[in-house]
Amino acid sequence: MNISLLVQFMALMDEMKTRNEIVAEFERVLDRYGFDFYGIVRQPKPNEDPLSLLLAGRWPEGWPEIYISKKYVIIDPTIRYLGHAQRGFRWRDTLVAFRSDPHRKRMERMMVEARGHKLHDGYIFPVHGRRGLMGNLTIGGRVVDLSSVEMALFDSIAKKIFWKLLELTDPAILAELVSSVDVQMTRREMEALNYLADGMTSHEISRILDISNHTVDWYMNGIQEKLKAKNRHHVVALAFRLGLIS
Repeated sequence: MNISLLVQFMALMDEMKTRNEIVAEFERVLDRYGFDFYGIVRQPKPNEDPLSLLLAGRWPEGWPEIYISKKYVIIDPTIRYLGHAQRGFRWRDTLVAFRSDPHRKRMERMMVEARGHKLHDGYIFPVHGRRGLMGNLTIGGRVVDLSSVEMALFDSIAKKIFWKLLELTDPAILAELVSSVDVQMTRREMEALNYLADGMTSHEISRILDISNHTVDWYMNGIQEKLKAKNRHHVVALAFRLGLIS
């Protein structure tokens, strides 16, 4: 394990003043670990080209063009898994989550084609902000086994390097992304939200708070409206990403 290397890099980032310094030092760390490829990218909106949002990266020759032309972003299991992930995960572990997905065969073909471009395995580390998923750090190439400690350190590095590079490359976008989200919750709404996140039903929450089911549903509808959520599962996901619950 190269834990000291990761810790040292995090400390050095505070002293580095330019994008080129940070990228060069980060690539040195990845080389030491045996990772051939990486990407630090902002989360694309629908119909946005992910490559236009790349803060830094290096990929196998021809792979980005194949990925875009075949619209792999729509079925890529790592990207689909990323939308629900709270911390870093391994590429090869994502297919299990989509074993019954109608696009499973296409996912497997994409993975085979990726391996043909020397992308055998890797990891993705999500970066969240007040407005949800902001971007990610992807590292991969050869098969490298990371310990749980190294995973946690790469999670921290992902957040730090993402915001640092964004600050150096486009401070206007940074200001827009970190602007506060005005979500005002009452004490009762926060209580109900936390119990919902624990997996409780309206009936269970009503018994704990000593209120009626109807009142709990009234609170939930208010929370859902404030967060502009589609349903209760979406409420919980947004609340985590906005830091309302942990």
